[in-house]
Amino acid sequence: MILRVALLTLITLTLTACGSKSVQTPDSAVDRENRANSKTPTRKPNVVLKRGGGFYKDDGPGDDIPDGLDDIPDAEPRLEPLHRPALRPYVVLGKEYVPNTAVVPYKARGIASWYGKKFHGQKTSIGEPYDMFAMTAAHTTLALPSYVRVTSVQSGKSVIVRITDRGPFHEDRVIDLSYTAAYKLGLITGGSGQVEVEAIIPGETPDSGFALTPLPVRPLISAPATAQLTPNESSPPGIYLQLGAFANLENAENLRTHLRRELDWVNESMRINAGGGIHRLQLGPYATRDDANRIAEKIRDALGYRPSLVMR
Repeated sequence: MILRVALLTLITLTLTACGSKSVQTPDSAVDRENRANSKTPTRKPNVVLKRGGGFYKDDGPGDDIPDGLDDIPDAEPRLEPLHRPALRPYVVLGKEYVPNTAVVPYKARGIASWYGKKFHGQKTSIGEPYDMFAMTAAHTTLALPSYVRVTSVQSGKSVIVRITDRGPFHEDRVIDLSYTAAYKLGLITGGSGQVEVEAIIPGETPDSGFALTPLPVRPLISAPATAQLTPNESSPPGIYLQLGAFANLENAENLRTHLRRELDWVNESMRINAGGGIHRLQLGPYATRDDANRIAEKIRDALGYRPSLVMR
């Protein structure tokens, strides 16, 4: 009896001691991840983005903005061979663009916008990947590649950028800047701003004295409201919206990449149909004209231009 009582007392004391001690367990993967996420994030430019800015729909700077954007140097103008496929006339959303076939004097004033993460790493019109942190820009008609000085009308700040891409295909804009170029001009917060764009011709003085000229964009006079095209086996019959027409397939593919992001709300396919030496970027098919016209109006609201209807 005494032995049993002693044994029960020993067991009770042992359990009480174990309950009073804290148990140390190895770090779990969740704990390590929580501590990693609690580290101080990389410093980013102190900007507040407004809705409805000049950058593309659902675009923006992304989360991984590096330090030192102010220290990134301007593009350095130099003589380069031009990218010939990007110098051919083309049509986007009913507007015909005739690119310069040489680096020539140019000066224009208008709204600058910028494009960011949705295009980062995508191929530009000269075949190079777009780097939103480099000092580059897109223009509808300047020779590719070439260089321009962009000056903010509001702040007077200037940057030099290399033109590597086509765009912007918005009615009221003159140039699309990289994120860094727009940041250095102070255009990030509002998304866009008034600028003056002046071509730089390597070897010539910056002040050439030529007059301010409008954008060389003119309407496609010969385009009817509805055109008949040769049927293409890759596209079913129906009604299509024509978004662009290019002599070069690569340029048509570049536009498709851009518009897939800009018009990411459309449900129909964007197809490139070739015929007669022209590569036509078309959206569809639509069962009725009313369906096609409804989407055409939404595109005009988004970009300022209305695509034409074509029958296949």
